[in-house]
Amino acid sequence: MAVLHNLMEETVLQAVNELMGKQNICQCEQCRLDVAAIALNNLPPRYVVTPGGASHSRADLLEVQKYVDVMGAIAKAIRLVKEHPRH
Repeated sequence: MAVLHNLMEETVLQAVNELMGKQNICQCEQCRLDVAAIALNNLPPRYVVTPGGASHSRADLLEVQKYVDVMGAIAKAIRLVKEHPRH
């Protein structure tokens, strides 16, 4: 059975864990998920169904501009959550 998967979610969650560790921001699960949700809402989804599609899309996400877009969206989300934490 085929499974629908958003590669952007995987990419953002990985980057959120890396970037939040380097920032002076709460590291709780609520804040991490808030940062990821805000960033994902400002980035285009990358849905794949087949393993081949996943490989192609992962390679596409490694392009410099797409990487910069992801990091920029996460940086903005970190600022928002830091200013207005929900816990």
